[in-house]
Amino acid sequence: MKNRNEIKSSEINNNDFFQFRTRMSVRIVLMLFGAVTGIYLLYRFVLHRHFANWVVNFLHRYLSLEYGTANRLYRQMFRNHIDLVFAIAIVVLFCVIFRLYLNRFTRYFLEINTGMDALLQEEAEEISLSPELMAIEKKMNTVKHTLEKQKLDVNLTEQRKNDLIMYLAHDLKTPLASVIGYLNLLRDEGEISEELRTKYLSISLTKAERLEDLINEFFEIARFNFSDLSLQYSRINMTRLLEQLVYEFRPMLKEKNLECLLDAPPELVQKCDADKMQRVFDNLLRNAVLYSYAGTQIRITAEEREGRITFQFSNQGSTIPQEKLERIFEQFYRLDSARGTAAGGAGLGLAIAREIVEAHGGSITAMSENERSVFTVSIPVQ
Repeated sequence: MKNRNEIKSSEINNNDFFQFRTRMSVRIVLMLFGAVTGIYLLYRFVLHRHFANWVVNFLHRYLSLEYGTANRLYRQMFRNHIDLVFAIAIVVLFCVIFRLYLNRFTRYFLEINTGMDALLQEEAEEISLSPELMAIEKKMNTVKHTLEKQKLDVNLTEQRKNDLIMYLAHDLKTPLASVIGYLNLLRDEGEISEELRTKYLSISLTKAERLEDLINEFFEIARFNFSDLSLQYSRINMTRLLEQLVYEFRPMLKEKNLECLLDAPPELVQKCDADKMQRVFDNLLRNAVLYSYAGTQIRITAEEREGRITFQFSNQGSTIPQEKLERIFEQFYRLDSARGTAAGGAGLGLAIAREIVEAHGGSITAMSENERSVFTVSIPVQ
């Protein structure tokens, strides 16, 4: 049984082609009327001696035949075969009328072919067809705009990816140069205090960890492909998953003196892909930590209501502008455009989170105002 959208779409298509069907029907009626009228006139012309007089006069005047000879020649050639002559005349009349109609009809195919050429040539102008082909014109322009948007999106994504790789490659230089520099100091300095040795090793370790993060981002970009996303379902306690996540983030929370509060029912069981949902929560909590003011609270809430489970991650930090909020889930989009910061990621975390949530039949949204940002994940109860 068709749903309302399919029925509505069918009605729209029928209305779009109504003008074309009407125009074609009118032309067919006119063609038949012209054929009947032509046969009637031909009948009167042939059977009421107009044709005979015209032939005899033509032979007499233009071929210089005597009138009697012209009359006998007419009888031998035409009068004795009047049925055949009449049939040939009707066939010729039908061929002429049909040819005129066919020329008009094939013009539509020529227009459609021209429109297809315009699609292939990616011309900037809108495709324009005859009024009766307005439905096809609309569809062609819709396809044209869709192709243009897809091409623009592909180019934009590719440009972002190339820029990101270039930026990451540039970011690799700074920590790598630091690691090499401090290791050279440790190698070349014969007598160095234990305090300096510890300091140099600590700095080298920090920079090496930063290098590891950047290299992992390279791997993430290289292997990331939304089309390969597949889910392995299992029943898990979402509250336990969030508790474990908060525990794992303790070192990061401690660095900025942050407090993470979890408000969730003790037993919130859901059938989902545990690893991928953990990745969603990990990305959201990581963003909350990175962009929170020091010494503030991060709140995580979870509740089941009306057949859906809703998770909210809220933190206190700089308000995200609306224009950035609308693009925050795009691939390779980085909220912090400053380069060389430890917080700078590949711009894939939230994009991956959105794909995972949508694969579970859910949705993810973001809101930011009055220095408070809230990310909401909603998935149906399985």
